[in-house]
Amino acid sequence: MRYTPKPEHRFSFGLWTVGNIGRDPFGDPVRALRSPVQLVQLLAEVGAWGVNFHDNDLVPIDATPAERDRIVSDFKKALDTHGLVVPMATTNLFTHPAFRDGAFTSNDPKVRAYALQKTMRAIDLGVECGASTYVFWGGREGTETDAGKNPADAGKWFQEAINFLCEYVIDQGYDLRFALEPKPNEPRGDIYLATVGHMLAFIETLDHPQMIGVNPEVAHERMAGLNFTHAVAQAWNAGKLFHIDLNDQNLGRYDQDFRFGSHNIKQAFFLVKFLEDVGYDGSRHFDAHAYRSSDYADVKAFASGCMRTYLILKEKAEQFRQHTEIQDLLAQITADDGAMDRFKGRYSAEKAANLTAYTFDRDELGRRGQPYERLDQLVIELLLGI
Repeated sequence: MRYTPKPEHRFSFGLWTVGNIGRDPFGDPVRALRSPVQLVQLLAEVGAWGVNFHDNDLVPIDATPAERDRIVSDFKKALDTHGLVVPMATTNLFTHPAFRDGAFTSNDPKVRAYALQKTMRAIDLGVECGASTYVFWGGREGTETDAGKNPADAGKWFQEAINFLCEYVIDQGYDLRFALEPKPNEPRGDIYLATVGHMLAFIETLDHPQMIGVNPEVAHERMAGLNFTHAVAQAWNAGKLFHIDLNDQNLGRYDQDFRFGSHNIKQAFFLVKFLEDVGYDGSRHFDAHAYRSSDYADVKAFASGCMRTYLILKEKAEQFRQHTEIQDLLAQITADDGAMDRFKGRYSAEKAANLTAYTFDRDELGRRGQPYERLDQLVIELLLGI
């Protein structure tokens, strides 16, 4: 019972995750397609709290208005029956051939306008189902050759699109915030706004930056060889961690979307520890997929495993906080005798003058080592249960 998911843990999955049918560029589907209602039931059986969707995960792109209303009605009934919520929604702007050269950044103005129309309708759908966060992943917003698209123009078009959609949300009176999801590559050779840092800078150029944050994903930052926890911390410090996608990824591979914690357990630990230490209260969303070798019984094991690993690492983070030797080392590492207090905080002319006049002993500063090897070994032993 210690690792049983509960609503307060705020674990969520996308319909596209547990509903992944196992198709890849080299192989046909291996699992039968399940309806959104069936997937809600599956998630309820494993103890998830929330379910998220792209517009066309729920409503097929060619559905009639009557079909759309029936599907949404059945989906909402399933949510009520099984006690799940929809914390986040998003738009599929990458599957249909119309988006072969991007959506908001397509060179074709008709495609850009269609992408706005599709997104407005998808926002309406998300709000109807209860979503309070809306994610934008620019899956086709990029290039294979820079000969084909002016990046300055593409950036301007992306700005215009997000500004337009912010105004639409305000005009409709929706209580909705946006989260932009970066990724460096795949399916395009290079995707615009490739990392959390890129997105944070981009947000500050928009008309309503207060409405917009980021949705960082483990795999996406690691594909670029970056430290995901550092990216999450930057987003948190900026007040922009609106949502998060949890999975796992090996460096130098395609976007693997592995079960959370399945490969890089130490990095997963520090991520969980950070989220719990700072009191992140948003969704813990697992944007991951079961192996192609799995049947639906194994898909349930995959979903349960994501949540169970998070809860185990949450317990390990508490053990870290209670570990006497670790805490003694941290106290040693961060020891502060107060001598520098007069230089801390905001700038003042007096403070600057005093700091300029102060004499530091560089050699003494250089002689101080840090017991990071010992500390890291204690973390490894903690994770190994020693």
